[in-house]
Amino acid sequence: MSAATGRLDRANKRERTLITPEGLAVPVTIAARGSRLGALVLDFVFIAVALLVIQLTLLFVLGGVLGDTIDSLDENINGAGEFIIILFILVGFLARYGYFLAMELGPRGATYGKRMMGVRVAARNGGRLTPEAVIARNLLRDIELFMPLIFLLVAPSGAAGNAGIAGMVWFLVFMLFPFFNSDALRAGDVIAGTWVLEAPRTKLAEALSTQGAAAKGSSTVTGVRYDFGDEELSIYGEHELQTLERMLRDAQPEALSAVHETICRKIGWDPGAGDERAFLESFYGQLRAKLEGDMRFGRRKADKFS
Repeated sequence: MSAATGRLDRANKRERTLITPEGLAVPVTIAARGSRLGALVLDFVFIAVALLVIQLTLLFVLGGVLGDTIDSLDENINGAGEFIIILFILVGFLARYGYFLAMELGPRGATYGKRMMGVRVAARNGGRLTPEAVIARNLLRDIELFMPLIFLLVAPSGAAGNAGIAGMVWFLVFMLFPFFNSDALRAGDVIAGTWVLEAPRTKLAEALSTQGAAAKGSSTVTGVRYDFGDEELSIYGEHELQTLERMLRDAQPEALSAVHETICRKIGWDPGAGDERAFLESFYGQLRAKLEGDMRFGRRKADKFS
């Protein structure tokens, strides 16, 4: 078996189907474990650099107060010193938790490290990522990573014994957890109901070459012209456009019928029957034109949640 065939087989094993709340079946790909590890390392590097810059800035701006605080550690710390200590604690807390929470709750569902590695966090039920899910998966990182690492670091080197073995087992169980399930879920993902997927393309794909309503402006079956307003087209974004494009390319009648009914329900149209492809081609063409027009003015809509 060639290397290319091996890579293809591994990619196929990571392919899944995500069912959205609207009942649409969307093909997705589970992120590779190496990509997730690379994203985590990059994020920790970014956090460390940001903390270093903040600390150096505080040292430069508040150097005198910090010096007095250090000199008085054995005595009563004054009010300014207490404020500086609290400030350092808050900065560390925000850097550790705020970064992941703010980035993953954004429209891309990804930190800078994940974006660079081409992955993102998604809800396994197909819905939008909730604050509860993001908080849960990031708080679990303490139990999975930070607490066992701290335990191993502070344990006396000469007294490893049972305590050292317990710390190592604790660390390995959580670190190897993604290798014991097909979706590469860490414990935080299991608790939060999330998984990490390969991110969809951020650029619009090459336009679908259509022969029906999108190309001719009206249905070749009924002669009806489908025109959609901005409010109706605004319900979806680039991700949904690409999903619709894939379905039009596959041309599975059952899938097209389900998507047609879903879109009609979302925009308040009577779904009817018999002209589904013409309707979808018109919607695809007009949605694409709207998204491309918005891009020229610096406005992007990544998905229906944006």
